[in-house]
Amino acid sequence: MKSSMFAKALPLALIMAAPLAAPSFAQEMAKPTTDMQAVLDKLGALDAKPFSSLSVPEARTQASPADAAKAVQWEKRLSSNPEAQVTTKDITIPTAEGGIAARVYMPAGKGPFPVVVYYHGGGWVVADINVYDGAPRALSLGAKAIVVSVEYRHAPEHKFPAAHNDAWTAYKWVVENIHDMNGNSDKIAVAGESAGGNLAANVALMAKEMKAKQPVHQLLIYPVAGNDMETASYKENANAKPLGKADMEWFVKNTVTSMDETKDPRINLNGRSDLAGVAPATVILAQIDPLRSDGETYASKLKDAGVAVNTKTYNGVTHEFFGMGKVVPEAKQALDLAVADLIAAFDKAK
Repeated sequence: MKSSMFAKALPLALIMAAPLAAPSFAQEMAKPTTDMQAVLDKLGALDAKPFSSLSVPEARTQASPADAAKAVQWEKRLSSNPEAQVTTKDITIPTAEGGIAARVYMPAGKGPFPVVVYYHGGGWVVADINVYDGAPRALSLGAKAIVVSVEYRHAPEHKFPAAHNDAWTAYKWVVENIHDMNGNSDKIAVAGESAGGNLAANVALMAKEMKAKQPVHQLLIYPVAGNDMETASYKENANAKPLGKADMEWFVKNTVTSMDETKDPRINLNGRSDLAGVAPATVILAQIDPLRSDGETYASKLKDAGVAVNTKTYNGVTHEFFGMGKVVPEAKQALDLAVADLIAAFDKAK
């Protein structure tokens, strides 16, 4: 797959004006913080290779950034509590295709509890609810909420839009059934990381389109929100770890049947004009991440559509940092922001 397939043609007016504009150069990639670098070094020591150099089975079985963060945590003898005290229960959400696995994180207390429907990252191709345990566990503890971490069908076995269909099916099921698990269906938020951030955003948009129950909040963590791989952050972080430009090309190639599908509004959220009326959003971004510009643009477009948005970019950290609160201080700061915004949204909901 060539990145030029994502490139957008410049409007004629911009081409004519180009001689009058100052030349633009890609900014040099930022350096990770010491703590972030320790995780990246550990990931390298675990022999993790760029996704773009691997087959899908190899990519699915190699060490993940979460593995690296856990290894650093173990070496520093950092306790897994209090997050480890959150109880979990694995369930199956029924679907026409046979069922979706999900893990329910339960906080201590009486309830009924507010609810977060969470979608993990992995480019729609790799990872699962086991890899992405840190974030939903910490969100459940911090927001005192039930978190339903949803598995979904992966590409390339199940191409786009299988994951998107599963995400919506799971959300609808939670809305209709979470009361059976002591959850409050009037206080449901959606959350997701990377590809999962895209799924969470799509659920809010689908709820509006279907005139279904709109989530009270959407927590979007470095979401996939566009199909342009020539943005400033793609150029700046082309060789970033654990996610670079070639890796994103690999994920997209494995997810879609044809490159024309990247124009679909479910992938190219930034091309949409129907964002008004969706839930308020928290958009959390990483400086050293090809997807940073995607998230910046989507946050801006949501604001322009009249949606309340709280967005913050954390410097010196990379894609996948969010669930590393035990070993990366910026991740704990991002989690605290997310929790505060979720609690505020739950308190505001009737």
